[in-house]
Amino acid sequence: MNIRFLLSLVCLLGASLSAQVTHDRMLHADREPQNWLTYGGSYSSQRYSLLTDITQDNVRNLTLKWVWRPRYLDKMETTPLVVNGVLYTVQNSEVVAVDAATGRAFWTFRYRVPPESNAYLMVVKGLAIAGDRLFWASYDGHLIAIDGKSGTAIWNRTLLDYKKGLQLNVAPLVIKDKVILGPSTNEYGTNCWIAAYDVRSGAEVWRFKTVPEPGERGNETWPGDSWRHGGAPIWVTGSYDPDTNLTFWGTGNPNPGWNGGPRNPGDNLYSDSVVALDADTGALKWHYQFTPNDEFDWDAVQVPVLADLEWQGRPRKVMLWANRNGHFYVLDRVTGKFLLGKAFVRQNWNLGFDETGRPMRSPRAKPSAEGTYIEPGTQGGTNWYSPSFSPRTGLFYVSSWDNYSTISRLAAVGPWTEGRKYTGRAPAGGGGSAGAPYRTEAEGYGAVRAIDPKTGEKKWDFKMVDYTESGILTTAADLLFSGGREGHFFALDARTGELLWKTNLGGTVASGPMTYAAAGHQYVAVSADNALYVFGLPD
Repeated sequence: MNIRFLLSLVCLLGASLSAQVTHDRMLHADREPQNWLTYGGSYSSQRYSLLTDITQDNVRNLTLKWVWRPRYLDKMETTPLVVNGVLYTVQNSEVVAVDAATGRAFWTFRYRVPPESNAYLMVVKGLAIAGDRLFWASYDGHLIAIDGKSGTAIWNRTLLDYKKGLQLNVAPLVIKDKVILGPSTNEYGTNCWIAAYDVRSGAEVWRFKTVPEPGERGNETWPGDSWRHGGAPIWVTGSYDPDTNLTFWGTGNPNPGWNGGPRNPGDNLYSDSVVALDADTGALKWHYQFTPNDEFDWDAVQVPVLADLEWQGRPRKVMLWANRNGHFYVLDRVTGKFLLGKAFVRQNWNLGFDETGRPMRSPRAKPSAEGTYIEPGTQGGTNWYSPSFSPRTGLFYVSSWDNYSTISRLAAVGPWTEGRKYTGRAPAGGGGSAGAPYRTEAEGYGAVRAIDPKTGEKKWDFKMVDYTESGILTTAADLLFSGGREGHFFALDARTGELLWKTNLGGTVASGPMTYAAAGHQYVAVSADNALYVFGLPD
């Protein structure tokens, strides 16, 4: 190997982690916008960057700088991390460290994820970092600490048995000396949890069960022993508020899926909820359930976006949430109080909210033998795609599916059997089926939708001919970056939605774009299909 390259590698990696990624740095990520230290860019998960070298005037000049293509063909949903000029990312069975300016590889860490562990899609959302250690939650249930300088394993802990229908998809979240995450299950009726592990040893520190057991608050919302196979998975990374020391996580749908069967009637806590947990102990401080007794697969697996707004004439700490059930919510993140709920796509299941914020479900919104027309469809008004909030524009941005429906049919739910799906009948596509790659607007469409969080009103749309699975990034230059399933990656004016730049990457954009600076230049990175693409301005 070239000696000059070795010296540059040692110098860059040493500089990258010589000032270790401390909790204080994570708390003040806005002071170093050249880096991207967490999955959502900061603890507030706003996916908003203060970098302004790329502007509305020069964004049309963006060019492809480099590409990283892993050894695997799985769809990439990963958002990289960047620390002092080094980019870290993950796909399938490998984690890499590369020069953030050139894409030159420094090291690759490989751990073979068994192909037979793939119960759905073998995707991983990203990594976490603390000190000089990276943390990778592998699909088959391992949490691995990796030395950021050498790319070698420090410890490897098995958190679950994938043969029981569990998997890990999330990018972990590091808070102080703990790395926090939880597993998912794709309708296998295995109960899930959120847990914290010691960053030094991997030892479990606390665990919050998303399906409460007998004697625990919330268990009464599960008839009989239906709680034993309630699911409530974790698919997406949470957020953190240091002022209250609360970490917020969204939970998935109850099992059996689609047809409630033995779990009816009941709210089935804490499925389809956001839970606010003490980051030190895991104790539940408050919760809000978006869809009680869900029979439409509307997981609350959206990223909690934290913002400080003037609300009805006074400052308020809020949480912004566009939910899969088709409604946009504003909650007080200190108390969990419901402040606003408003549909942001067409929906026909909710007649409104009571004084506590509980949705008033239409009597017709339930599975039936003849089939019930439900809006939004199974994929929801949005899904796990990361939204963004810009403090400059004051707008919340979400990737949405509109004019989208499904037909919900009643079916008997058989007994739970380990290793088999635990569901009624999967909904059939309605007038807005997600199957067709292109459609008229009346048949359903994807859009980047800008919402005023103070009113829930739509401010503008950027519509697409197909649905979208892309996350969203905004910057202090009033730019918005996103993509779609037709392969386009584009930049919009964040205030008006005007298209400023577009390129086609040849495959679905199903990740959250991010931005960073290295070697004196700003870059924008996005994963599409099975590769990572990095763009910058001409030299």
